[in-house]
Amino acid sequence: MSVSMHGIVSMEVSPPPSGLEAEYETLFTADSLLFLYELISTFDEEVDKVLWLRVSRKSHLDLSGDLPGFQGHTTHIRRDPAWRVLPVPPRLQRRHVDIGDLAPCNTQRFIKALQSPAQGIQVDFDDGNCPTFSNQITGIYNVLKAVRHQLPNVPHISQAPVLMLRPRAWNMVEHNMMVEGKEAPGPLFDFGLLMFHCGKTLFENKSGPFLYLSKVESFMEARLWNKIFVWTQQKLGLPLGSIKATVLIENVLAAFEMEEILYELKDHSAGLNCGIWDYSASFVNKFGHRQAFLLPDRSKYVNMEKRFLRSYMELLVQTCHRRGALATGGMAALLLPQDQLHESYRRVLATVTRLKLLEIRAGVDGFMVYDLSLIEPMQKLFQLHTDGDNQLHQLRDDVTVTPDDLLSMPSGGVTLYGLKYNITVGVLFINAWLSGKGLFFYRGQVEDSATAEISRSQVWQWIRHQIQLEDDSRVVSRRLVTELTEEVIKELSTLCPSVRAKQSLHTAADMFLEVVLKRDFPEFITTYLNQDHTFLSSQTTGQVEALNENKLCPKL
Repeated sequence: MSVSMHGIVSMEVSPPPSGLEAEYETLFTADSLLFLYELISTFDEEVDKVLWLRVSRKSHLDLSGDLPGFQGHTTHIRRDPAWRVLPVPPRLQRRHVDIGDLAPCNTQRFIKALQSPAQGIQVDFDDGNCPTFSNQITGIYNVLKAVRHQLPNVPHISQAPVLMLRPRAWNMVEHNMMVEGKEAPGPLFDFGLLMFHCGKTLFENKSGPFLYLSKVESFMEARLWNKIFVWTQQKLGLPLGSIKATVLIENVLAAFEMEEILYELKDHSAGLNCGIWDYSASFVNKFGHRQAFLLPDRSKYVNMEKRFLRSYMELLVQTCHRRGALATGGMAALLLPQDQLHESYRRVLATVTRLKLLEIRAGVDGFMVYDLSLIEPMQKLFQLHTDGDNQLHQLRDDVTVTPDDLLSMPSGGVTLYGLKYNITVGVLFINAWLSGKGLFFYRGQVEDSATAEISRSQVWQWIRHQIQLEDDSRVVSRRLVTELTEEVIKELSTLCPSVRAKQSLHTAADMFLEVVLKRDFPEFITTYLNQDHTFLSSQTTGQVEALNENKLCPKL
């Protein structure tokens, strides 16, 4: 489909994926396309600028050998005790348990989540979603149906768990839309369609529009989002401050700019969120080639109790609460076994409870779970250990966090188990993407792009620094990683139901080795895959068969 503006073909959209013609027609109307065109052409250059700023900052850190710190030119913002973010609307005051990583193209799971007692749903077009054109269209269409009360047996949008819409991050592009000769920025494609079709209805029902913003690295990026919100509200006739966004602090550089990020989004802030794996991976992304920033085996030495992660969480809570903003924690990825009487059920529940209690005691106002069975036990945990809707009164004046605290790497080495685990997660994530899925299940928990990100980052870094294994003093090298990847493939191949599934697994292994053996660290695994010919061609050649046949997940 081509759309002419001022007599010039300024916008091109790929034809609908097979079987989604009606959904496509509903989403891509003349008015929605005009809105998307105006949104993208207005902000496209600024999106490029924030991405160039990332490159520039990384280059400066590399060339100078400097470390990040709290910025001097924004001291006045941090020192001014007076400013606050606007209070969030009533439906966001109590955010105890959100369902995380929910790709809305998974219609069945989306319906179950809407029927659940959770406070909110992270409607995820990012970490837990594979951004094929089919998935984006199905997911956005399902959100539209939920907002219009057209999904079967779900509460009205004003009564259902609140939708926290999470568009793709700045690093992602939408290959199926060209605006003025350039592929559209993924986040503007997602945000634009969601806002055009759902923004007004959500606002009229006092249920949004609410967002999660992924992978924001600086207050300049928050400033851009704020400009986009102001523009969008004016275009759609919504009052200023209608849009509320929770920013995920998933990058070490953003950890030094949390106050500034809140300040930029003052009228549109729903607070900040902290998680463990994307944030940990960002250390490798920014400083992985420096020996001082060697991140040890995550399966043994990295958790929220470590100084660098505990400091980041406590600083986030203190920063948010000081400014009247909500602070939310990460997602519990563990899955509860079905048999409640089994010892493993009690063990998993005890583990999740211990980790989430740590976050509650740090002062968070809520967090996410993946498993719907964890919603009620975690809500009870909040009721037992907190008073009221949130913990905004916990100002954490006892906390003082220095740059050293935020940048202190935990001590520890690398185990053979940890290396193989990271290889397996990396390979299975790529394999999931090749079959159009954004996540998979392995050893009793959900794995998504965040865990794939930390897994492949660690393998790349351990090869780069030629780390010795704790087990037998072998060095992590190209040869060892290649041998272990072959071992992993042999083990996983026994679970493959077909020749096609085995082939897909071998392709995923080849692609994983490509990523971890590169001289320069690919910044995001999702960007890398989204630009890879193998992934792109998998969308058009036999993806449906792959989806039907590639059923590794349940058996793992």
